[in-house]
Amino acid sequence: MDYFEAQGKGCIMNVLTGYIVKEVLKGSFIALLLLLTLFNLFTFTDELKELGKGHYGLREIFYYLALTSPRVLYELVPSSALLGSLFILGAMGNHRELIAMRAAGLSIFGIIKAVLLAGAILALVSLCIGEFIAPLAERKAQVIKVTAQNEQVVAGTRYGLWLREGKKFINVRQIKDGGNLADISIYELDDDHHLRLARHAEQAVYLGKQQWKLMHISQSEISSGQMAAAYQDQQIWKSSIAPDLLKIVVVSPDDLSIVDLANYIDFLKENHQKSHVFELAFWGRLVNPLIIFIMLLVSAPFVIGIKRGVSVGGRMMIGIIIGMSFNIIDKIVGHIGLIYELNPALMAILPSLTVLGLALFTVSRLQ
Repeated sequence: MDYFEAQGKGCIMNVLTGYIVKEVLKGSFIALLLLLTLFNLFTFTDELKELGKGHYGLREIFYYLALTSPRVLYELVPSSALLGSLFILGAMGNHRELIAMRAAGLSIFGIIKAVLLAGAILALVSLCIGEFIAPLAERKAQVIKVTAQNEQVVAGTRYGLWLREGKKFINVRQIKDGGNLADISIYELDDDHHLRLARHAEQAVYLGKQQWKLMHISQSEISSGQMAAAYQDQQIWKSSIAPDLLKIVVVSPDDLSIVDLANYIDFLKENHQKSHVFELAFWGRLVNPLIIFIMLLVSAPFVIGIKRGVSVGGRMMIGIIIGMSFNIIDKIVGHIGLIYELNPALMAILPSLTVLGLALFTVSRLQ
């Protein structure tokens, strides 16, 4: 008889756990949809200020919003998990469902375990979006915006920027302060679309009036009969490409997945360039799934420890304050790390570990 009782109790626990997981996921996805809509409305308002610049119209703005949505969604998942769990668990508390579950044998830690299981599903969805959808969509969004606002054909890639100007194809690996360039390759085709000239410059300084000064240039002139190589210290290069165009589509951490960030960090270090921004973004991506679990852990004490009479608006306000405070502190710590060139891994993990410690301490005191 004890065996069948244990089996029955196990089935009840599984049903209750599945119910909590389903409800927390539903609440989180609703919160995510609302937050995404709100953020897109703000972005739409900002983009309207550039309406009519070049060929940038309403169609391009909607394309831009659609393609930047995966990145925004990825960043909003932790906050959505917090708001969704506060709303759902709070409603369960107000309707005495949590009391009924505990009477049926589900402990407080069983409830928290079910909430974290929902967090694991959210983390998996977030990881897939952040790694396989958001970087590619973000690059396409920037290309659509820039090509609509400028005449040059632009393509942002993982390791630099490609531009087309007539028969010339230009690759820019690094954009420095003031719009100056470094590690530039220029490929020029003939009338038959064969490579005629390949030129590489270590640096380029914008002189104004569509003129650049190339420095330390290696040049190869290619013909059907021979190839001639030459070197020059300086050369004036006339181009309609302006620094403002290049600044818009510089390689950004938002355009890269975790693997691409790791490869790009290695590339920067090999070329003795600063990589702190990309290292901070790399560790931030690794920590992001942990933040989802932390937000869910934070929500549990507030739901279980707060009286049932607290309204939905009160719980939402608690969630908004917690989420905004964490994001502000996280960004402040990250900027401090960049300014003083502190360890990027430590700066990315420190806020999350601090909140995790506080959340675990609070949960351990729940009876």
